[in-house]
Amino acid sequence: MSDERLIKKYPNRRLYDTEESRYITLDEVRELVMRNVSFRVIDSQTETDLTRAILLQIIMDQESGGNPLFTAPMLERFIRFYGDATQAAFSNFLDLSLDFYLKQQRMLSDQMQGMWNGNPMDFWMKLGQQNMSFWKDMEANFHASHAADKKDGKA
Repeated sequence: MSDERLIKKYPNRRLYDTEESRYITLDEVRELVMRNVSFRVIDSQTETDLTRAILLQIIMDQESGGNPLFTAPMLERFIRFYGDATQAAFSNFLDLSLDFYLKQQRMLSDQMQGMWNGNPMDFWMKLGQQNMSFWKDMEANFHASHAADKKDGKA
């Protein structure tokens, strides 16, 4: 059995959680995301994967609330990357950046809890070294992706 939870979307636009054998709301799907539960949403008739569309719908709902994450100029810049030769590199950059941000948040939280037991300067030195390592890796990946695009004639 797969670790991935299966959610079926029916023509009546309702979402059915096959693990819990009940209909769920979009808010409950958001809670699955927040709890890091792996899932996939499929169309009940065609079995087309609808996961991205559902996640985008959740983001739209969140963005229409009081504290949006994305500004209009930021969204305009995102739109300009679609179809651009650097789309894959930009997508990779965003993914790596978000991963880096999450790792930094975890590390900062862990370090702040134990900071009073050790030397605070050691923490900042380690953080700086990890940042430099990450940025070097990200730069290498970006250049490799851009070089691959040029080789394929996309740039």
